[in-house]
Parts: sequence; structure tokens; C-alpha cells
Amino acid sequence: MANPTAGFLVIGDEILSGRTKDVNVGYLAEQLTRAAIDLKEVRIVDDNHQNIMAAVQALSQRWDHVFTSGGIGPTHDDITADAIAAAFDTPIDVREDARALMAAHYQKAGVELNQARLRMARIPDGASLIVNPVSFAPGFSLKNVHVMAGVPSVFQAMVDMVVPELKGGKALISRTLKIDRAEGDIAGPLATIASAFPAVSIGSYPFHRAGRYGSNVVCRCSDRPLLDRVMAELKSTFPEGQEQ
Repeated sequence: MANPTAGFLVIGDEILSGRTKDVNVGYLAEQLTRAAIDLKEVRIVDDNHQNIMAAVQALSQRWDHVFTSGGIGPTHDDITADAIAAAFDTPIDVREDARALMAAHYQKAGVELNQARLRMARIPDGASLIVNPVSFAPGFSLKNVHVMAGVPSVFQAMVDMVVPELKGGKALISRTLKIDRAEGDIAGPLATIASAFPAVSIGSYPFHRAGRYGSNVVCRCSDRPLLDRVMAELKSTFPEGQEQ
């Protein structure tokens, strides 16, 4: 049986402008891989209501799980929660459980829970809260969409709350053969091996070091004996290769 699948929607003008460098994709990919959930697609959209709606609807229909980052803060351009509620035609308003979490946190910190901060307690009807142990403003899960903050420390904490609760598949095993030859030199034999073992994901990742080109050939599958056979074939075809 195939592993569950996931898509990731990164939301924010600051990502698309280059002002903020995304680090959330890599973290989510690592955690999903460990959980045997296959991340299949990543999209980036601007802070536009219609674009967020359309992307969420498309990803939700295509993949088992969808994760989003960004746009659930207290400012006027934090429109993710409203866009996702609209994508599922669901009402949204301040919810008491979310407000209570934030009120307790801000009271302890001696900070006013003003109208701007209260925006972060607006949760679509029927959604479950995602605990935020860093800043206490919760994310939420609605249907198969998990909505999280964009700040990396908060996003990572939310991912750590959600992913372990999801049902994964069979973990992938990965092995790598380093070959000190350019991709153009190994492409033909590599294609033959890939065709002979369609159940194994075989990727070639070029590098350039000390004036020489080389390739790291990475093989992944959940069947260890099959992976062993592929590696044996690679080593026979490229005897100069070194397993990493």
C-alpha cells in the first residue's frame, strides 16, 4: 500500500519578494519523511484571498494532508484563516477555547489581549486547534488542512504537535553511491537500471568539487532486499563508485 501523501502551501508576499528566506519546507519535509508520509508538492502564494483559496482547494483535493505556513498573525495582511474558511465555505469567528488560551498567556506575561491579538483566536467552525507551545496563538486543522504560523520556531513546534498524530506508511530506506563522473557520462547506464527497478526511486544529484564533476546517485524504497539488489547493480556498473 502506498504511503499517505502531503502538499505544502507557503503563504506570504515576503517569501516571494525574497525578503524572507523560507526554511519551513526543509523542516516539514524531514518530519514527514520520518513519519513515512510522502511530501509531493510545495506551492508558494502571495497574501491574496482568492489565490490562497484556490491553492488550498486544489491541494486539499489532490493530497491526503495539506500543511500551510504564514498569514495567521494579528496584522491586516494576515488573511490565511479567513481564506481557508472561505475555501471550505465555513463560518469563522473568535472561538472561546482559543481566546481563553491566549488570554491566560497574555495575562501571565502582563500584555494586553487587544483586538489585533484577538484576531489570532478566530477559528473556522469545526476546526480543531493546533497547540502552539511557543507563542500560544493556536493554529488549526480543518478537514485535511493543517494551518500553522510562518515564524520558523513556531511552525516547527506546531509541526511537532501534528505530524506524530498522523498515520504514516512504511518508512523509506535511502542509500547513496558517489560517482566521480559527470551526469552525462552515467545517464545511459543509470536509465537502464532505473527501468529495471521501477519500484525504487533513483535520483542523480550532481556536484562540482576541486574542478571535477561528479554525481551522487540516491536510491530510496521501503523494501531493503530490493534496495540491496539495486545497489549491487549500481556498484557493478560503476565500480569506481563509493557508498556514502
